Parts: sequence; C-alpha cells; structure tokens
Amino acid sequence: MSRKKGNIAEDMAVDFLHDNGFKILERNYYSRFGEIDIIAFKDDTIHFIEVKSGKGEPIFNITPSKLSKIIKTSEFYLVKTKSDKNFCYDAVIVEENRVELIENISFF
Repeated sequence: MSRKKGNIAEDMAVDFLHDNGFKILERNYYSRFGEIDIIAFKDDTIHFIEVKSGKGEPIFNITPSKLSKIIKTSEFYLVKTKSDKNFCYDAVIVEENRVELIENISFF
C-alpha cells in the first residue's frame, strides 16, 4: 500500500475515533523500538492504535513482530510521559468506506 493510501486511512481512523469520543494525543509516534500510528485517550485509558487498511482481512497484517514493536514503543511512551493511566492495544481497520475499531488486539 502506498504512503498516500496509508495517510488517507489514518485520517479516516482519526475522524472515526473523534466521532466516538477519543481524544488524539499523538499521530505517528516514533521511538527507536518502532512506531505507533495513533495514541488516543478515552474513558481514563490510553489506546495505542495500529491502523490497517486494504482488501480482505487487514487485521491479519498485524504480525507478532509488529505487535511486539508496538508494545515496546508504548512502554517507552509511558515511561517518557510518566503516565500511570490504564492502557490497551487496539486496531482500526479501514476497508473502502467502512471503519471498525477492534479493541485489545494483544489478546489475539
């Protein structure tokens, strides 16, 4: 997928999250461990969100290796921000004009 299509999917994900009561804290947060597409906050919980788009089942493009990088990057973020909030790992799936939030992907 091209970076342009990825940006469009991320923009759609951000709009969807805003519409569902999330506050966006960061986009494309980088550390030496990896990258997190969106960091958002809702109901006293920090959500580390991976955005996937495309045809078929984009959720399966979140590999164990990718999830490990997200977890390490989130741990870095939590230490850096000195956060003691609850947190979870989610995915936003964008397929054509459908956007879906899948919560707690670390339990797959």
